[in-house]
Amino acid sequence: MTKRLLDTIEEDFHDVFTAIVELTDEFCEEHLNEDYKQLASDMAEALCGKGSLVNVKQGRPKSWAGGIIHALGWVNFLPDPATEPYMSSTDLAKGFGVSQGTMAAKSKIIRDAMDIMPMDPDWCLADLLDDNPLVWMLELDGFIVDIRKVRREIQEAAFREGLIPYIPADKKQAASQSGQETENIKFPGIQKKAPKPKPARKTRDEGPTLF
Repeated sequence: MTKRLLDTIEEDFHDVFTAIVELTDEFCEEHLNEDYKQLASDMAEALCGKGSLVNVKQGRPKSWAGGIIHALGWVNFLPDPATEPYMSSTDLAKGFGVSQGTMAAKSKIIRDAMDIMPMDPDWCLADLLDDNPLVWMLELDGFIVDIRKVRREIQEAAFREGLIPYIPADKKQAASQSGQETENIKFPGIQKKAPKPKPARKTRDEGPTLF
């Protein structure tokens, strides 16, 4: 745990933050990947940082660690066998030594407090960004557009504002120059014509879930 990272955490949350990240790091290294590991650390930082609506000192670190990975898996279709990595909710809970009910409850608290939705661009795996419509559908002059289909200068402005993670043409060019083909995992069930992002981002997680 670097001092720089701990500097962003309230001092009385240092111990629980460290405990949670050690658990998520170990789990991701053994069962998932580096992308999940980084996102889990970022989510723990947000939960333990100033202004957080969640008191992670209430409950065991392993319950919160499991809840974090469950929340990220909920965003990124972790329980879908068509995705890679893949893991069932049962195996996820077993890996952290907690009950599925406890893990799911912590995950729900996290998702509600952080206003997280399915395919949330803020918590999307890098391999899924290309096919996530919520990353690329932005409002322009009052209309929802696919930013990948507009002029480059508009894409550059969106990139400077942090609205998109990269300029698609530049990513393709970099991959071509390196001689590597980029192969992205597609979101299950996503069609070419994406839904508008604004209503989706307002949708709250209220119903039952299989994961």
